[in-house]
Amino acid sequence: MVRKMSVPPMELVDDKGPHTQVCAVMDGIGKVSNRRALIPEPNEGEVRVKVKWVGICGSDVEVFRGAREPEFISYPTRLGHEVAGIIDKVGKNVTGIKQGDHVALRYVWGAFAEYVCCEPFSVKVLPKDLPLIEGSLIEVLPGIIHAAELAEISPNKNVLITGQGVSGLIMTQVVRLYSPRNLVVTDLFDEKLALARKYGATHTYKIPHEHADTMEILKHDFPDGFDVVIPCLLEGEGMVDAINATAQNGKIVMYGCIGTCRKPVDFFKIHKKRLDILSTEPKRDIDNRRYFDEGLRLVQDGLVNTEEMITHIVPLTEVDRAFQLRNEHKGDTIHVMVDCEIKE
Repeated sequence: MVRKMSVPPMELVDDKGPHTQVCAVMDGIGKVSNRRALIPEPNEGEVRVKVKWVGICGSDVEVFRGAREPEFISYPTRLGHEVAGIIDKVGKNVTGIKQGDHVALRYVWGAFAEYVCCEPFSVKVLPKDLPLIEGSLIEVLPGIIHAAELAEISPNKNVLITGQGVSGLIMTQVVRLYSPRNLVVTDLFDEKLALARKYGATHTYKIPHEHADTMEILKHDFPDGFDVVIPCLLEGEGMVDAINATAQNGKIVMYGCIGTCRKPVDFFKIHKKRLDILSTEPKRDIDNRRYFDEGLRLVQDGLVNTEEMITHIVPLTEVDRAFQLRNEHKGDTIHVMVDCEIKE
């Protein structure tokens, strides 16, 4: 069975004591607060990470907005999975990883905290000369690289990426390396489209509003649609738009649009166009690790920039303000990074 996202247990306490830490709890829709919890001890086969940076992902925002169904999440809960930090303690029978290693984490949720424990499978050791702030977004690269491979992009194909948020901008950088004929991206904001052009998009289109029909805007330049459509939007309803934008015999690779969809989906259109619809999380643990390695190399080699899109840095003690910022729909707010190192 392939491993899935897990939330490491954390014991909340009422008092501030010598063995406690600050952590963030999502109490309900639109409500996130700082609490105290015991600093966890690593079990056998685990390591403890002193967390430095955690980015607020779109999935965190959807939980904050109450846009995820109960089977996905219930409140109260802990969030945060784009993590970079330093190994602080190593449990029994852990080999290879050692105290002091700089690391990025994957498949660990609930990391808006000072410390978190996890298994080595979730850990990618980073070079110490790589700034830790650039390491947290390596977490998104396995799914993005897998999406690009599933899309089977080649120089004769036109590719559309809808949405240029954090993941969309990284997707644009990665897909460019697969040398499509045209790399077309859409977004609501000029600032994000400017970065997309810098990262290799051949065509950028500003969408007038979030419910706009993409093909109404692009049909004059791309009347037949796109061989590959990769939605990088939060809302599940973006899949309806993606189906409309895909060419005959094309592919939709669902990096985004995994939220709730309340619009009707025309399955006959999928059948008539002979579309393939693929999900992007690796289905085997070994692939997850391989893509983790590849993602780090892309960042190390300067082919993927994970730092430039950071627009705000907020301390963990002000996590509510960080979520309010990230929840704003603005061009000058792209990635909000939470600094989890508490300075006494």
